[in-house]
Amino acid sequence: MNILFQADLRQNTESVPSEEDDFFDALDHTVEQEFEVALPHREKLHRRTGSEFSMEINDLSSESESENSTYDAQALVYTAASNSPKKLLVSGKRKGSGKHKRTSSMDKLHAPRSITDTQSSGDMSVVQRRKRRKWITEKPNISLNLWSVMKNCIGKELSKIPMPVNFSEPLSMLQRLTEELEYSEILDQAALCDDSCEQLAWVAAFTVSAYATTLFRTGKPFNPLLGETFEFDRTDDFGWRSLAEQVSHHPPTLATHAEGRGWTLWQEFTMTTKFRGRYLQIIPMGIAHLQFSKSGNHYTWRKVTTTVHNIIVGRLWVDNQGEMDITNHTTGDTCHLKYSAYSYFSKESPRKVTGVVTDSKENARWVLTGNWCTKMEGAPIIHVEESNKGKPVFETGPHKLLWKVRPPPPGAERIYYFSQLAIEMNEPEEGVAPTDSRNRPDQRLMEDGKWDEANRVKFLLEEKQRSSRKKREAEAEQCKSHGSDEESQAGLAAFFKTPWLEDTEHTDVSPDDRHTGSRVDPPSEFSLEDPEVSLESKVYHPTWFKKELDPITGNPLHMFNGKYWECKSKGQWDNCPDIYL
Repeated sequence: MNILFQADLRQNTESVPSEEDDFFDALDHTVEQEFEVALPHREKLHRRTGSEFSMEINDLSSESESENSTYDAQALVYTAASNSPKKLLVSGKRKGSGKHKRTSSMDKLHAPRSITDTQSSGDMSVVQRRKRRKWITEKPNISLNLWSVMKNCIGKELSKIPMPVNFSEPLSMLQRLTEELEYSEILDQAALCDDSCEQLAWVAAFTVSAYATTLFRTGKPFNPLLGETFEFDRTDDFGWRSLAEQVSHHPPTLATHAEGRGWTLWQEFTMTTKFRGRYLQIIPMGIAHLQFSKSGNHYTWRKVTTTVHNIIVGRLWVDNQGEMDITNHTTGDTCHLKYSAYSYFSKESPRKVTGVVTDSKENARWVLTGNWCTKMEGAPIIHVEESNKGKPVFETGPHKLLWKVRPPPPGAERIYYFSQLAIEMNEPEEGVAPTDSRNRPDQRLMEDGKWDEANRVKFLLEEKQRSSRKKREAEAEQCKSHGSDEESQAGLAAFFKTPWLEDTEHTDVSPDDRHTGSRVDPPSEFSLEDPEVSLESKVYHPTWFKKELDPITGNPLHMFNGKYWECKSKGQWDNCPDIYL
């Protein structure tokens, strides 16, 4: 069942009730906030609607509320500060108090981070805080017509097409995904929660915060080379450290692992793209895992679709839309988030996100509302009743600020709209692996403003990667032709561990099955002679991640092997591939 969230913020104006107004028992004071929300999916976990997965949008900006009429199981939500029952006006105008009452728990949470707040996590210890850079070389004023390049890419998978650095930002996709930890203090707060539903509300706010940087960041991250890595050790100030590695080239897939203050976050990320001329859709296909050490609660979710508009003409702008289900596999709690697509004709607040947290018995416990570019608020549900229209009415307590975006540094438009964390990411650092993104020469040249040289070096790096891939495939072909039957069977078994859900063009997997993460067997007619099979997948193995069976989804997943930080402490990088010039 699909979900609808529709906001209706009441203005500070008096009105006379009409005959169409409905009255129900509620509070003895004016309503602070009121909006409609639908109940979460019941059928499947991680479900993505079919239209969202494979839709070919004719005009994304023409979406209207008429489409929302197909949604059902809605509920009315209003904020309360009293338990005294009186009458509440559900439809029609109503005097409001203007601002929500919120708790102050986030005041300290959003204050500048201090090393005095740092706690040990696992084998991580508090170290002296490192001084990091505050600025990068400003973006040169070099123009290049985007359409002149993109017109030949219509209908193609853009992740496999080389693009000049002119359309990029000087960060790799490994770094961009690590940037999702910018608001890691939300997870620190969630780790302290004893109530699982409240913890889930914080987790939901964290997933929304990951999209805050997309508002103005229209530059394309560098596609990582196979074997490229990025580590970011922020235990000195933020209390976490992370590692990301490009584990597959066809399809492009990366894996990440982060350890924080009482939490561990890991994910495998791949995506498909749809380019139809006026807009570009980016559809993430991976799954994210989050586990808290204190409670043992284990959460999973999938990302929503990101769309880049005005590819042909006009200023590029980004929107995020779709549905996200966050599941606590330990308790059975779920959170359903709705990212409303932007529509010129809609009365909705742009970039709006709303959601409901339900417990294992499908009782609504928390409601969430906000925007993916500014803030998210949550409120516990203290009472539920039915209206004469069949919609349950959720009475909530005061709203709590769960997340608020930090403003970008002054002049950010001159440095690719980078946040302070993004500015620090590509700063050269000693002791990292030779495959680290900070050592990538074309990306470094772009950051230094030497775009022509960056494009030349980028071509050489891609040629080297193609040469290495052909060499690996030749070795696999030779093994297949001259190796023993036992070796061939071993190679075949290794290939069967490939997550077939990552490539729907060659399978008949339905969008719903793909979104639930249900396991799909490889095609029965598969053979080593199949032209669609990448021989490279049989002979290449990531350095820091190992493909294992995900106990949650039943699908193969690249998991951190735990060896990186030990090798770094010893300076042992002998097992790293030679991927740069």
